[in-house]
Amino acid sequence: MLPEDCLSVILSFTSPHDALRSSLVSSDFRSAADSDMVWERFLPSDYPEIVSSSVTPLEFCSKKELFQCLADSVLIDGGNKIFRLEKSSGKKSYMLSARELSITWSSNPLYWTWIPMSESRFSAVSVLRTTDWLEIRGSIMTRTLTPNTTYGAYLIMKISDRAYGLDLLPLETTLEVGNQVSCSKVVLQHRQDKKQMGISKGTEGNKKEGSVSERGDGWMEIELGKFFSGEDDEQVKMSLTEVKGCHLKGGLVIEGMEFRPKHLGK
Repeated sequence: MLPEDCLSVILSFTSPHDALRSSLVSSDFRSAADSDMVWERFLPSDYPEIVSSSVTPLEFCSKKELFQCLADSVLIDGGNKIFRLEKSSGKKSYMLSARELSITWSSNPLYWTWIPMSESRFSAVSVLRTTDWLEIRGSIMTRTLTPNTTYGAYLIMKISDRAYGLDLLPLETTLEVGNQVSCSKVVLQHRQDKKQMGISKGTEGNKKEGSVSERGDGWMEIELGKFFSGEDDEQVKMSLTEVKGCHLKGGLVIEGMEFRPKHLGK
């Protein structure tokens, strides 16, 4: 018996997942759940800037269709970033390409090369040829993310078949927000049949074992740490380094760094 506008207002206080489920109740619910009033609430406040920075013009006839476009992920900022909305919650995720990172000596072709890969949406990935000083750094401002949300930061990478020297010493990871710093150690183990990685994480002396994750897009990821995106705008800085050894290493392929909401138990 409620007016459609009233239903739309109520649904706008839920989530994209709940709105889609409610649309199955009846035609009245479906009409209310599909309204721009609902999906405008689920879009981030800066969505006009995101739409305008898309490499490919987005085609949509409603705010719901726009949400679906952004949930499928879009290339933005000249093709150097990927933006995505989480389908169930509408929270933001970003991936920075390797060109958006600070990689020591990456402009010197003796140490790093830049090549296109069919598995990546970016125009080029960075491939380590050889170095004795491995240093990869990235950063993001929390104002670009969804407020009051816990995020994970991930290095998206591969290990080539010709990799060498990456398993001789642990690689160190750091994540810094304000005066809080978390550190981990990543041990790469080479095998002939496949490349495997083990992670030993520790903050303030506490250690625990883990492993990197294989992604559904053909890449692997190392979790660099997690942080809380609050109301204040803070810079989050991450790094992966191995600068203590004097040995040469090569075969690491870097696609970029990803920031996405973390969920309980993951």
